[in-house]
Amino acid sequence: MREPFRPFRVSPPVEPDTRVYLDNAATSFPKPESVVCAVTEYMTRCGVAAGRGNSRRATELDGRIAACRAALARLWNAESPREILFTFNGTDSLNLAVHGGLRPGDHVVTTELEHNSVLRPLRVWEAERGVTLSIIAPDEDGRVSPSRIAEALRPNTRLVVLTHASNVTGVVQPIVEVGDRLRGRPEVLFLVDAAQTAGHVPIDVQRSRIDLLCCSGHKGLLGPLGTGVVYLKGSRVAEVHSFRQGGTGSQSESLDQPSQAPDKYESGNPNAAGLMGLAAAVEWIQGQGVEALAARSARWVQMLYAGLAANPSVRVLSPDPWLVENAGVVSFVVDGIDPRVTATLLDAHFGIEVRAGLHCAPLVHRSLGTLESGGTVRASVGPFTTESDVDALLTALMMIATAM
Repeated sequence: MREPFRPFRVSPPVEPDTRVYLDNAATSFPKPESVVCAVTEYMTRCGVAAGRGNSRRATELDGRIAACRAALARLWNAESPREILFTFNGTDSLNLAVHGGLRPGDHVVTTELEHNSVLRPLRVWEAERGVTLSIIAPDEDGRVSPSRIAEALRPNTRLVVLTHASNVTGVVQPIVEVGDRLRGRPEVLFLVDAAQTAGHVPIDVQRSRIDLLCCSGHKGLLGPLGTGVVYLKGSRVAEVHSFRQGGTGSQSESLDQPSQAPDKYESGNPNAAGLMGLAAAVEWIQGQGVEALAARSARWVQMLYAGLAANPSVRVLSPDPWLVENAGVVSFVVDGIDPRVTATLLDAHFGIEVRAGLHCAPLVHRSLGTLESGGTVRASVGPFTTESDVDALLTALMMIATAM
């Protein structure tokens, strides 16, 4: 039985302005200054609706949104900017893909690594619409075997869903190899959840044979909350229904939803302020280079893992990032302390922000053995993480372990 919690007396609470941010897997912070400026400029100088006017400012706004599509298409090697769709968050993106791509009676192959934004829509189809699921467990290194996915395919398989990186362990999955296994099955849609990798890890949708790629705009892409993105391969548009219908600012004379992308999937007024920020963020990422950002992230993750592994009171749940590629996320627990208590102590006494809990990924925690014990503490780095941030976390955890 766990001992009762004792008061923590190592240090007094920190000043309110003391902050070490290591929760980039939830949302990135800080944002590039250009993102803040773009949102502010929209709110103070533009203010018009996108795709709904002919004024000079409306035309400029539409051009800026078009440029954002083009930049994302280049970032992921899409064939056309029209393959880039805007949504309101990563969950909205995944719902578009799942609900738009499935039909009653289909079979889906997915994994234990998935977020509830995948698992819950699939559960609706399984419970109510006759869809069957094959859920593949990861290997000991945290990666899902491409051969096991291929072996799970059936004649009626319609969708393979794979997260590009677990939001709990950070392990990057072999999407290129999985895509190669699907090249002989053109009827199967390959959906990749890139919530933890877009902007962090290089992605080539053509090389990986991806039909649908979904992500939020506010994590690795460094844009504001309330933005999401879907890449939808142009040849698949007729196969993926729009699950939201309404005004698109185009073909307004017709009662039918437009059939072409992106209009088919973008009903209602978009988050114009958010998209202006996202456009600036993608420009900033391209200026830095995704490869350079990934290398910087890898350095901090390796340093973080080494320090955590050296602490005898800490159990690291993420695999060794020297052996398995990691997208910037490390999960751990401190012996004898509920993960949520650990996170509270880090924030209150050291000004260090992490996330604790189940991270909306119950099957991962079931696999790790942490589902019934409150999950894990998750530290996640970003483009503005520094060595001193990592040092601060490692030092604080040593102090907490000593005090307990």
